[in-house]
Amino acid sequence: MPSIHEVTKRAAKGSLEPIYLLVGAERLLVERAVDAVRRAVDQTGTAGFNVDLFDGKGLEAATVISAARTLPMMADKRFVLVRHVDAMTPTEQSSLAEYLGDPNDLTTLVLTADKLDGRGKLAKIAKKGGWLIDAKPLRGRELRAFVRGEATTRGHNIAPQAIETLLDAVGNDLAAIDDATERLSLFVGPGQRIDADAVMTCVTRIRVESIWSLVDAIGLKDRRKGMAAAQSLLADREPPLRLLAMVARQLRIVARMREALSEGLRPEEAARRAGAPPFKAADLTASARQFTAHTLGQAFAIISQTDMALKSSKRPPDVVLHQAVLELCASRR
Repeated sequence: MPSIHEVTKRAAKGSLEPIYLLVGAERLLVERAVDAVRRAVDQTGTAGFNVDLFDGKGLEAATVISAARTLPMMADKRFVLVRHVDAMTPTEQSSLAEYLGDPNDLTTLVLTADKLDGRGKLAKIAKKGGWLIDAKPLRGRELRAFVRGEATTRGHNIAPQAIETLLDAVGNDLAAIDDATERLSLFVGPGQRIDADAVMTCVTRIRVESIWSLVDAIGLKDRRKGMAAAQSLLADREPPLRLLAMVARQLRIVARMREALSEGLRPEEAARRAGAPPFKAADLTASARQFTAHTLGQAFAIISQTDMALKSSKRPPDVVLHQAVLELCASRR
């Protein structure tokens, strides 16, 4: 199964498959792949003459198949796109799967879905043909490679510390990373290196400062400060589940910082070990001293329970998050 990045790169070189089933919530990567495939099809003839666009809700498979079987006009290929194919009924999805068993070589059919039942006929046939592409959210090395790639595409080398600072500021939202990298490119100038200072100057840090304020409140057991920080973040329309993930990420950094300091590393070296830029060493050292191994364990247990509640409870998400903040700030040493 090729990665979604490989799909985009191959399409840019004119290499096309008859079918693409792009499944996942990472919309930026999906849209880039769709655009690359469409541009590649357009280059085979007059752009716009051989394009059909559909949305899956209420869509019949016969309509899609008819468009896909139509011969291209003044071009080598047709482009057919079905967004939200997961919104089609199971029966229509199964009918569409029949086309995947015998696709038209003169058409490139692109299907997108946030989620799709892997046991269904459509997913199985697409996977067997090597056309099922995973567009899952990026994490860890893949996320850092994405940031580096965004900088390289714009003609810049980006320092490792700058990558960590950028992720600290905007999280793992690829659209936000794309926007921030564009602003950084304009800020530093053509061909210039992007360093941590540029990120600090150019990219807003209001959100991450509020997250650290919340983490500090947890360490100090300050309910008032914790609730104020949480409310400030919610007022910025941050989804509670994302906020919880950001708090968990910062607490993991604190835990690694605490461990590194206990091994006798200097604050700057400990910050690098913890996965943070050295200029955060002083703040991280102060945060690490607020926690014990026991209180960190309690905090991660509460975060885990809250994560499950946000995904399954019928209570309003902001109420669930507020309750978690109260518990985090009330846990005993």
